[in-house]
Amino acid sequence: MTGAGRVLQAALNGARGARESAVVPRDPAGLAGAAADAVAAGAHEVRIRPRTPCGAASLSPRVVGPALTAVRGAVRVPVAVPVDAWAEPDPERRVARIRSWEVLPDLAWVAWHEPGAEETAAALLARGVAVEAGLRAGTTGPGLFARSPVAARVRRISAEAPDGRAGPWALALAAAHGAVPVLLHGTGAAAWPVLRLAGRLGLDGRIGLEDTLSLPDGTRARSTAEQVRAALSGRG
Repeated sequence: MTGAGRVLQAALNGARGARESAVVPRDPAGLAGAAADAVAAGAHEVRIRPRTPCGAASLSPRVVGPALTAVRGAVRVPVAVPVDAWAEPDPERRVARIRSWEVLPDLAWVAWHEPGAEETAAALLARGVAVEAGLRAGTTGPGLFARSPVAARVRRISAEAPDGRAGPWALALAAAHGAVPVLLHGTGAAAWPVLRLAGRLGLDGRIGLEDTLSLPDGTRARSTAEQVRAALSGRG
């Protein structure tokens, strides 16, 4: 992935458990170290999934705050946090959690196909947190977002494509929402093909252990930083 002006987001951990890979960071110190390495490798921003000591995703201020503080002590780039049903399934409790935060992320990812997405986005915007609209191909998200009064206020669209052939969908999404930047990414086997597609289309991209444990050649990655280097060197 090359091209001046485009953003590469490093997705450090996500929902992966310890059984999947021991190199995926989970606690604040691990996230801070992984963030520093990814930014040193060339990432423009980082995405973290705050986790409790037992490994569960959480939006509690006692979990989100320490994770953000540790990462911000290590890097000076925007830090994004997913705010979704996996971290808090009840939409009302999700909004209450956002209102209770003492340390705020720069950017929060909202899954638009989930119940309560608009209320979640509104609560984030009220706190001064920029919103990244998560739109997944094949779900109700893109259609709901197109009709949303909040759509014009989001910082960016994060579009998840099923494979590297989703170019027409991604371009139509970008055209429909004009001035809103689009970050295109995939997961699993689609992560690297979709990153290459984002590069060809001139869109922002994302890579990291959250999305895939592999490098472009299929070998296991030792870190998100290694994946970022592969992406920026053109090997992605």
